[in-house]
Parts: sequence; structure tokens; C-alpha cells
Amino acid sequence: MRVMNPPALVDALERFGTALPALLAGITPDDARWRPPDDAWSIVEVAMHLADEEERDFRVRLELTLTDPTAPWPPIDPEGWAVERNYRDADLADTVERFVRERRHSITWLRGLDAPDWSREAVHPRFGPMRAGDLLTSWTAHDTLHLRQVAKRLFQLAARDGAGYRTDYAGEWSA
Repeated sequence: MRVMNPPALVDALERFGTALPALLAGITPDDARWRPPDDAWSIVEVAMHLADEEERDFRVRLELTLTDPTAPWPPIDPEGWAVERNYRDADLADTVERFVRERRHSITWLRGLDAPDWSREAVHPRFGPMRAGDLLTSWTAHDTLHLRQVAKRLFQLAARDGAGYRTDYAGEWSA
């Protein structure tokens, strides 16, 4: 039977904190704001979401679950934040810098925890009981979902910039 490996999850969070800036380095402001025809989030909107989630969601809720699982979690509204904070007009470099700063803070905090009880439970209004380990695992998985989203946007930008030419030789995009 496998058991949760918190150091591996924290290592993955730390790697993403360095991978995201490398992946987004040199993206022009126009490309950062470009949306595909289905009006899905642009790269800068994804980056803003990641920065806000880092600052206002995962770390905050995990800390509350570990220290006082009966304390109410602060409300979050990722879709509302995107509109209210005008994600699409944000500066990508500033946003990535904020994400990296917050992620470093998170990694320092996580590595400084002294024998956390990953089974401590808080109750999420939609998902029901959530253990601290569920939050750490979801935090790492959340990065991966948005890495896939950014990769898809980059693929779409290549197809856009290669208009009139095919991308099928690159392989099939199925994510």
C-alpha cells in the first residue's frame, strides 16, 4: 500500500515555482493576453490565478486545517477575482514575480512544519471533509492542471502564428 509522500509533493511545488517563470519568459504582452476562440483564459489570466491561489487559497486553508480545523476558511472566488482584479490586463512579468515570491514563502513554511498531522480534517462546503493531506496533494495537482493549460495555450499560439501551415507533424493535442 502506498502512503502519501509529503517531501515529494513539496519538491514538486518547488519545481513548479521555478518551471513556470522559465516557461513564460519572453512571452510578449499580446501573446500573454491572447485567448483562443473558445474564450478560455489567456496565459496572463492563468498566471494571475496561480498567484492569487498561492496567496489566498492553498497555503491559507492548509495552515488553518493544520492549526485549527474548526476555523472557517476564508471565502475564495477565482472566477470573480479574474473579473474584479482584471486579470487579463495584468503585467505577466510582475504576476510571475508575485507568484514566485508567494511560492517561495509557501515552500519555506511547508519545510518548516514540525511533524504535521496530514489527517487533520476541515469541512469544505462542497467537497465535505478535507484532510490536510488532501489539500497538499490537491495543491500539487492544481499546478499540473494549470501547466497543462499553459502548454495548450502555447500550442495554440504556435498554430496561430503558423497560420496556413499544419501542426499535425508535432503530434496530436489531446489534453
